[in-house]
Amino acid sequence: MRADVEQLFYDVRLADWRPDTPWNWPLMIAIWHIVPAIRTGNAVVIKPSPLTPLSTIRMIELLNTVLPAGVLNCVTGENDIGAAMSSHPGIAKIVFTGSTETGKKIMAGAAATLKRLTLELGGNDAGIVLPDCDPRQIAEGLFWGAFINGGQTCAALKRLYVHEDIYEDVCRELTSFAATVKVGDGLSEDSVLGPVQNRMQYQKVKDLVNDAKGRGGRILIGGNSDDNAPGNFYPVTLVADLNNGDRLVDEEQFGPALPIIKYSDLDEVIRRANDNPNGLGGSVWGRDIAKAKKVASQLECGSVWINKHGAIQPNVPFGGVKGSGLGVEFAEDGLAEYTTIQVIFQ
Repeated sequence: MRADVEQLFYDVRLADWRPDTPWNWPLMIAIWHIVPAIRTGNAVVIKPSPLTPLSTIRMIELLNTVLPAGVLNCVTGENDIGAAMSSHPGIAKIVFTGSTETGKKIMAGAAATLKRLTLELGGNDAGIVLPDCDPRQIAEGLFWGAFINGGQTCAALKRLYVHEDIYEDVCRELTSFAATVKVGDGLSEDSVLGPVQNRMQYQKVKDLVNDAKGRGGRILIGGNSDDNAPGNFYPVTLVADLNNGDRLVDEEQFGPALPIIKYSDLDEVIRRANDNPNGLGGSVWGRDIAKAKKVASQLECGSVWINKHGAIQPNVPFGGVKGSGLGVEFAEDGLAEYTTIQVIFQ
C-alpha cells in the first residue's frame, strides 16, 4: 500500500512553483530548487537575490535553450517582488533558502492563499569536540566545516564547543592550520578563500568580532580588518574564551569568524548547544563512534555529522527544525515536497 501512495505523490504536480535563492551559493542552490520541481512536472518562476542576479539569469537563458517555453522563468528585483509573489494566487508553492526573518515574512504572505512551503532558513550550527579527540587530526576538518565559502554557508559550523582537557590544544592546532589559508582575490592562484559577499554582511561580521573582543574574547588569529582596502576581505578569525550569551555565539555570523567555547560537563554542553532558536545542523567529534552517535541523537537539529560537518548529499533528506525551517530537500522525501497527493476511489 505504501508503494501505491508513493506513486501518487509523483503523479500529481503542483503546477506553478516559485523558488527564492540566496546570494551565498546563487547557482548551486538554484539548481537544487529548479531540477526537482521540473522533474515532478512543475512550471517554475525563480527570483534570485538582488545581490546576485546575473549568474542566475545566464543559467536560465542556457536552460531555456532546451526546455519548452514557459516551463522555467526568472524575475529579478528588490524584495517587494518577492513579497508580491508570496501572496500571488497563481503560485501554488514557494521554496526559499535564506534568513529566518525573511522566511517568516514569506510564511505570512503565503497564509492568505495557504501555499505549501519549503523553507531552509538560518543556522547556527554547534560542533561538540569530545575529550578523546586528537586535536591535530581533527583541525583541518573543523576548519573547513566552519570556513567553507568563507563561513557564508547555512550549514557551516558556527559555534565550537571543546572539552577542557584538549581545549588549548585544539585552539593551537586550529590556529596553525588557519595560518596556512590565504584570503584574497579569487583570480590569484594562491588565494584559498575570497571576500565576504556584500558590505552589509562584512559589517555584521566585524561588529560581532568587535563585540567578542569587548567581552573578553581571546583573538587567536585575525580579528582585524582594513576598511579602506578595496573589497570586503575579512581575515579568517578564531575567537576563544567565549560562552553562550556572547553575541558571536548566539547570533549567526555567516562569515569567516568562529567562536570557541570551553566545556567540562557533557550533559551541560548538549544543553548549551541546543540553547539556540536555530536547528539546521550540528556535529560531534570523537574517536568513540558509539558515544558520538549517542551525543548526536540529543542535538536538536535536522542533520548531525560525526567527525565532519556540512557534508550534504543528494540522496539524503536535508532540512532544519525550530527556526531553521520547514520541510526537506533532496532524496525521495525532497521530491515529494514538490507534489500533492490525490487519491482516486472507484
